[in-house]
Amino acid sequence: MRQPDIEIYLKDADHKAIAAWLGQAIGAVSEWRQQGQTYKCRAGEVPVTWLPKAVGKWHSLYLESDATPWADDLACARAAFAALNMEVRCAPGGWDEEESVETADRWIRISSDGEEEIIWRTD
Repeated sequence: MRQPDIEIYLKDADHKAIAAWLGQAIGAVSEWRQQGQTYKCRAGEVPVTWLPKAVGKWHSLYLESDATPWADDLACARAAFAALNMEVRCAPGGWDEEESVETADRWIRISSDGEEEIIWRTD
C-alpha cells in the first residue's frame, strides 16, 4: 500500500546533493527557500522539506505527496542509499501517533553493512 508521504533520515548529506538526486528521480527541482531552520523546494510536483540536524547529525527529508516513484519510506531509503552511498534510516512502515513508544523506536538502517532493523531513540 502506498504511503501518503515519505520521510527518511540521512547522515552527512546536504540539501544540494539531495536536490541533484531528487532531480534525477522525480523531476526538476526548484530553488531552495529557507524558512527558519528548514529548507523547502519542489521536485516535479512534490513539495519537499529538508530539516538539517533534525535528530543529532541526522537530516530529515520529507516528501509531502504520494506521487513519488516510491511506495513507502523503505523504498525511498533504499533508492537514496543506492544513489548517494550514505547511511539512511527510515521507519519500517507507516507511522501512527497511536503507536507505543517501543514500536516508534523501531527503525530500518541501510548502510554499507546492509539493511537491518535497529532501535533508535530519537527523543
